[in-house]
Amino acid sequence: MKKWLALLVIIFSSYQWFVLPQYSVAESFTDTSTTALKSNSTVQYSVAQNNNALIQQAFDHQQENVQVQGLGTVVKLLPDDNKGARHQRLIVKISSSITVLIAHNIDLAPRIDAISVGDEIQFYGVYEWNNKGGVVHWTHDDPNGRHLNGWLMHQGKTYQ
Repeated sequence: MKKWLALLVIIFSSYQWFVLPQYSVAESFTDTSTTALKSNSTVQYSVAQNNNALIQQAFDHQQENVQVQGLGTVVKLLPDDNKGARHQRLIVKISSSITVLIAHNIDLAPRIDAISVGDEIQFYGVYEWNNKGGVVHWTHDDPNGRHLNGWLMHQGKTYQ
C-alpha cells in the first residue's frame, strides 16, 4: 500500500511539473514580454515594449523585481528624495486604474528638468509592488552591472 501511495505521489508531481503550465506574470502574453520574476533566487528576463499590462499584472499579483518597459502620463511632480542617493520622483498614470512612482537616480543619470504634469514619458526599469500602485526604479545605467540598464525617455531624449 505504501509503495502504491508513493508511486501515486510521484506520478501526480511529475504531471504537475511537466504537463501543467508554470505560472508567470506574463502568461497571457504571446509577444516578447518583459519579465523579471523571482524564482528560487534566480531572475529571468525577457524584453517588451510599452507593456503596461505587465505592470498591471505585477500589481495585481503583488510582484517585485519585475523588469518593465512602459508608457504613461505625468500626473504629479514630487520633490526630490535627497536621503542617500538622490532621486527625481514622478507619479505616472499608466492606465485608468493604476499609477506608479518613478524614482530616477539623479546621482547616476541626468535629471529631466523640462518635464511637466501632462507630459508623456516612457520608462524602462524594475517594478516593485506597493499598495499605491508600485515603484519603478533602476531607470539608469548600473555602474556595478548587477541590473539591466534602465532609462527614461521624454520628448525624444533618453535619460540614462
